Amino acid sequence: MPTVHVDLAERSYDVVVENGVLSQAGERIAALRPGAKAAVISDSNVDQHHGDALADSLKAAGIEASRHVIPAGEASKSFEQVSCLCSSLAQASHDRSSFVIALGGGVVGDLAGYVASIFYRGVPFVQIPTTIVAQVDSSVGGKTGINLPEGKNLVGAFHQPKLVLVDPEVLRTLPSREFREGFAEVIKHAAIRDASMLGELAELDPDSPDVPADLIARNIAIKARIVEEDERETAGTRALLNFGHTIGHGIEAAVPYGEMLHGEAISLGLRAALLLSQKRAGLSNEGARAVLQLLEHFRLPVVLPEEIESATILQRLSRDKKFTAGAIRFVLLREPGDAYLADNVTQEDLRETVEQLRQTP
Repeated sequence: MPTVHVDLAERSYDVVVENGVLSQAGERIAALRPGAKAAVISDSNVDQHHGDALADSLKAAGIEASRHVIPAGEASKSFEQVSCLCSSLAQASHDRSSFVIALGGGVVGDLAGYVASIFYRGVPFVQIPTTIVAQVDSSVGGKTGINLPEGKNLVGAFHQPKLVLVDPEVLRTLPSREFREGFAEVIKHAAIRDASMLGELAELDPDSPDVPADLIARNIAIKARIVEEDERETAGTRALLNFGHTIGHGIEAAVPYGEMLHGEAISLGLRAALLLSQKRAGLSNEGARAVLQLLEHFRLPVVLPEEIESATILQRLSRDKKFTAGAIRFVLLREPGDAYLADNVTQEDLRETVEQLRQTP
């Protein structure tokens, strides 16, 4: 099965994509940190399904591990949970020789990674992602963080994992809605870097939990190559991964955390980015439709609910990290597979596009 190497000099690591790799986690982690103690951070849903399997694997490999379970949901990406987890780790006698294992989706990975970045001024951590969003996107690249009432991921740190273990079999325990929302990130990758993937995604059964390992690995490779080019998002290349996320994050932050899943908000953001690409980048109707049809294929939302106010979305947008010194940096498509960072999107464009999202395509 495929392994994707993320080449970041002394911060390099492997992403292992293999059915059943969760049961091998102990021996693979022990090879990295012989004799170290581990703090497993998970949420109440994931721990119920996979916590015991990981604990058994760690024990078999001679790794002493404590378990730290947070409430499931986006609301857990908070300073309160960071404080609780750091105290919990200290009470379990962890120190700078310990390491953190993040077992869960994007919320767990972001939160556990941030805790690892600050506990004892930084300890190593391992990602074991259990959702499609986390497997193809958030577990790779070293972005960790928590939310503020003013917006998503406004507090965080770059902290690369030492290893990422991706087991496609764990996706079978996901509820249908949580399973399908992850394909928004897969569609994003295809749109910005691999147009040939669009046709392959159209052939997948949106209700089948069996996702090909090589498809997951291809997505990880897209993310890895971009991260290698621009680890800390200073050169502009990594910003391409924000396709669909500028307005998507604004929508997500405009409703109570957890009311709309991340991938659902990003789906709306992707449609917005397609509309702007048609207006400002010359994207053809055919190219836009190829991406939009995939969102519909996976039954992701493409029409903005009336109850979400445009003014609230635009207010959240103004605080987004992707706005530099007040200037709008927006990722557009010239055609599927050809994304770039544009500087010609205006505030009026954003307002008009948000309103267009209320119309059925």
